[in-house]
Amino acid sequence: VNYSNLILSLHCLTTAYRAQRNRLSVWSKLCYAIGGAPYQITGSALGFFLQIYLLDVAQLDPSHASIILFVGRAWDAITDPTVGFLVSRSRWTGIGRMMPWILFSTPFAVMTYFLIWYVPPFEQGKIYWYLIFYCLFQSMQTCFHVPYSALTMFISKDQKERDSATAYRMMVEVLGTVLGTAIQGQIVGGVSNCPNETDVIDGTNSNNSDVPRDVTYLILNQITKCCLFCPQKQAYLIASGVICIIYILCAIILVLGVKEQEETIRKNSMPLTFRQGLWLVMSHGPYIKLVIGFLFTSLAFMLLEGNFALFITYALGHRKDFQNILLVIMLSGALTIPLWQWFLTRYGKKKAVYFGMTWAIPFMILIISVKSNLIISYLVSMAAGVSVAAAFLLPWSMLPDVVDDFKVRNPDIHGHEALFYSYYVFFIKFASGVSLGISTLSMKFAGYVTGSCSQPEAVILTLKVLVSPVPVVLIVVGLLILRTYPIDEDRRQGNRKLLQELL
Repeated sequence: VNYSNLILSLHCLTTAYRAQRNRLSVWSKLCYAIGGAPYQITGSALGFFLQIYLLDVAQLDPSHASIILFVGRAWDAITDPTVGFLVSRSRWTGIGRMMPWILFSTPFAVMTYFLIWYVPPFEQGKIYWYLIFYCLFQSMQTCFHVPYSALTMFISKDQKERDSATAYRMMVEVLGTVLGTAIQGQIVGGVSNCPNETDVIDGTNSNNSDVPRDVTYLILNQITKCCLFCPQKQAYLIASGVICIIYILCAIILVLGVKEQEETIRKNSMPLTFRQGLWLVMSHGPYIKLVIGFLFTSLAFMLLEGNFALFITYALGHRKDFQNILLVIMLSGALTIPLWQWFLTRYGKKKAVYFGMTWAIPFMILIISVKSNLIISYLVSMAAGVSVAAAFLLPWSMLPDVVDDFKVRNPDIHGHEALFYSYYVFFIKFASGVSLGISTLSMKFAGYVTGSCSQPEAVILTLKVLVSPVPVVLIVVGLLILRTYPIDEDRRQGNRKLLQELL
């Protein structure tokens, strides 16, 4: 009896030691979460402002802007599985297997990001400038984000700790989108080449009363077109410089504050080839259903993000307030991340998906149905931010469950974690590039006037379609697919117990 009690005591002590070893400190979770901020800060700045920057500041033809947005996102999508495969084959170093990728990609990402927001002093070949540096930045960003995403599986072996760290990460990432929107919006939003309404009225009462507003603006714009540091161009450079500094600081905090845990089982396993990794990932049913479902819902929010600045400026007429409206959306999202974390813990992740995504639908319909009103625009934006928080948190919270499910069913296969994350990002980014390219090209067909302070009715109608009916349909389709997602709370808890036994 005494021998049995001794064995039981030793087992309890071992279990307690393992649980304590896998427990993450608040400081580690914060440092890990801060590492996700650069991706969201730059992503929100590019998502909300790149299209309007290329059209109204760099003054590219809409068809050229469409090519840049599509090719840049498509290239970014292609690099994700490539980097994911290379990361999965990487060897362990003194600072880990993921950390070297994050550390060495940061300076190149910062340099190429800054050059995206620089208007070159030549007109011919300007499209190649933006295309090259946009693609280079996306490549460097991929070398940062794919290892960072896969790092979730290596900061702890405990599922609860990973979920908690993911909640911290989503909170900081939404704050990152707030920061990116605030920096870019507040610096750039206060600068405009368009004359104020009072200036236009004064001008029409003078000798220029027979000159249309757009013609007057275009004449003034041609005078300042050759100025390298005209107010708008200088504002975009300042904003990008501030974001670059934050990017570097966040990367340093991540590398110094997070300890990557080595996977000891991996030493005795053969590395997967690219074809083997692709087949294993794509043949796992829960992963495919999760990716396709979130593909549609993510497309809805990306389409809204890419066109919302133009919609606020031209369709709603809130040119001076568009940066503040965007900021309200991101602040609302940041503040409701803890609410969604509590909801998914209490009621399950699938229910959180249904409630979170459908919440946005009535507000998307309302924003184009009610006559333009600044107060209503702020209220709708605040409510829509709640769904933005769910769209941020839930995919990254559910992906580790799919990886765990794969581990349970394939216990002899290791080193695949980065592949699941990279292929997910690949599909999302590629589809996003297609949607942004098509939406920008649709502006061309609708008659978008580059550099103009107002747009034709056809452009305004196109913007309304792109920010409401199309996203609503995409959300509905995505939710119907996610209904077939098989990993519910019972299966998730069962996988957790099986993994503990395997470990």
